[in-house]
Amino acid sequence: MIKVGIIGCGSISDIYLQNLTHMFRNVEVYAVADLIEDRAIEAANKYNVPHVMTTEDLLSSPDIGIVVNLTTPQEHFHLCKQALLNGKHIYVEKPLSLSTEQGDELVALAAEKQLLLGSAPDTFLGAGIQTCRKLIDDGYIGKPVAATAFMVCHGHESWHPDPEFYYQHGGGPMLDMGPYYLTALVTLLGPAATVCGMTGAAFKERKITSDKKFGQIIPVEVATHVAGNIEFQSGAIASIITSFDVWSSTLPRIEIYGETGTLIVPDPNTFGGPIMYRPAGAEEFKEFPLVYSYGENSRGIGVADMAYCIEQGGKPRANGELANHVLEMMHAFQTSSDTKQYVTLKTSCDQPKPVAMGLTQGEFRN
Repeated sequence: MIKVGIIGCGSISDIYLQNLTHMFRNVEVYAVADLIEDRAIEAANKYNVPHVMTTEDLLSSPDIGIVVNLTTPQEHFHLCKQALLNGKHIYVEKPLSLSTEQGDELVALAAEKQLLLGSAPDTFLGAGIQTCRKLIDDGYIGKPVAATAFMVCHGHESWHPDPEFYYQHGGGPMLDMGPYYLTALVTLLGPAATVCGMTGAAFKERKITSDKKFGQIIPVEVATHVAGNIEFQSGAIASIITSFDVWSSTLPRIEIYGETGTLIVPDPNTFGGPIMYRPAGAEEFKEFPLVYSYGENSRGIGVADMAYCIEQGGKPRANGELANHVLEMMHAFQTSSDTKQYVTLKTSCDQPKPVAMGLTQGEFRN
């Protein structure tokens, strides 16, 4: 088993710790670290992790093979860079970094050090997106020609205890939720070539109504409604909207339109969910069963894939090149909006290869 060290014991860490200690058999959580030591101690006790370390000690520990960075996005770049400089493989929560320049640097550094760089989301490795990928690869809807993707809500201030970040630099609906949708689209359609976008912010400030900071006002510093179009290298064209300005909606999550049919894709922020399929000439959509493993919340499967690649060779599917390509797309929507021009992407990536079928619970292999 590959020993893993987790930095950041906030709310997202629970599902990682649960799955990496109880589900996936090729990793061992060796240590945890957090700026608030009591939080790290609580996590270690809850999940029987043998060591609580400082961040510096964890990054330099000779026993740890993979560092899992679950800190806030502002911390992603410098902790990932330090892990790579210390000779560690690194897997980070989304987004890879806050800027495309930082993403480029991490990808280049990982290549120079011959280390693996990975990033969330890994939801596309679950049964939902993988079943959709197989349907497309097997020709159920013919060649994909177009897609739509929508993530619209009214933001996080009504429920999140600390929602300020979502409206500050590095936040907003695209950087927050775009990674799920864009990663799913690249998995299903391949890498993108060109994007254009229009952005705005309907509300200049937000009032927190969750309990912890009820009544506080948040100034809005980022676009809270991002609408864009993507031309993929395959020729397919997708339209996407991510928004914190919408009170309610009946929009679907993702739909893929092929030459001979339509596929309704599950919520890419989940691992399972219903798949609806309607071939040309059919009178109605019908649900298609999931044919892959990991339909439940399996966050951490990207770490298990990385551990497998360390042992057996190859590139993990949730890799740095994919995450950096998605990062460039997310920023390109704003650049296009600001300049009133199309943006030709500088990055690319391999379309992630499908996950193996027939995996047992806790197993990951090619």
